[in-house]
Amino acid sequence: MDDFVRSVEEKFKKTIESLRKNYAAIRTGRASPALLDHVLVDYYGTKTPLKQLAGISIPEPRTIAITPYDKNSVKDIEKALLTSDLGLPPRVEAGLIRLSMPQPTEERRKELVKLVKKEAEDARVAVRNVRREIMETLKAEKTKGVLSEDQEKTKEAEVQKLVTKFNDEIQKIEQLKEKEVMEV
Repeated sequence: MDDFVRSVEEKFKKTIESLRKNYAAIRTGRASPALLDHVLVDYYGTKTPLKQLAGISIPEPRTIAITPYDKNSVKDIEKALLTSDLGLPPRVEAGLIRLSMPQPTEERRKELVKLVKKEAEDARVAVRNVRREIMETLKAEKTKGVLSEDQEKTKEAEVQKLVTKFNDEIQKIEQLKEKEVMEV
């Protein structure tokens, strides 16, 4: 029983991790190193993640500072930032690259809230899909005679408790992100 609950819980935790990762990439007007996770730099002919080539820090709430480990890679990093979908022009200052986050407009914040809601709904759908998959597995095991009807009902109840718990967690994460996005 405990292994069953743990395996279900792991699947739901992966959904939550994915949601948090997606939310980290949503630009809210606050600087975050996670905004640069998808930036790939053409470094000596190889596409390399930016975080492997430079130290990334947040010296101010709306500024990202990038300190390349190799000073020769500054131009490559600058080019990668310019061609990325960030929409933030890099400023190079003595081997240090700075990105300044502009204050998002009210309209942009509302668009971001819609995106936050969509990501949360996608996470809920993923939880429902896992639930459906598990319920089908339980029914199949009951049909094969591996589980009794009582065992099936008990496991279904445990799964439903987990679904409720993780849906509540998704809602909390969504509300926090909405608040962060709408913050001026």
